[in-house]
Amino acid sequence: MKRLILCLAILISAAAAAQVPSVTVEDSKGESFNTKELLKEGTPMIISFWSTSCKPCIRELDAVYDALPDWLEEADFRVVAVSTDDSRLLAKAKSFAEGRGWGEEYTLLFDKNQDFMRAMNVSVVPHVFVVDANGKIVYSHTSYVPGNELELFEAIKKSQKKKK
Repeated sequence: MKRLILCLAILISAAAAAQVPSVTVEDSKGESFNTKELLKEGTPMIISFWSTSCKPCIRELDAVYDALPDWLEEADFRVVAVSTDDSRLLAKAKSFAEGRGWGEEYTLLFDKNQDFMRAMNVSVVPHVFVVDANGKIVYSHTSYVPGNELELFEAIKKSQKKKK
């Protein structure tokens, strides 16, 4: 039992110390983008890994999109939507995200080789992270049920309180 508790404590502390890795992906303009650039603005963010075939991913990103105007009145943060669709589906993923209006509010990234996905230890989508202003991962979850988006916003607000 003590060993299990120790292992859990190590895993939790390792997860809490995790940072956004440096990986090259593609932005919505088709240009190379290094994920470390996400940290330059110094604001917390939600990073959501999604694919066009993942219905829960789409529902969660839509729920966040709908709540975003109200949330931004309370907190300064941004949303990064990372498509994990491969290069064959890249054009579909770009038009899908733009068609839903996500490009207006989200930073859209396309991880067509799944390099960022692997670097973040994402094995299933949706997988969503909340990253504080210093680039530290402070919360994550997989799957989606309605209401999970509220947990993301609570994590954003907590990360801002720690910053102040």
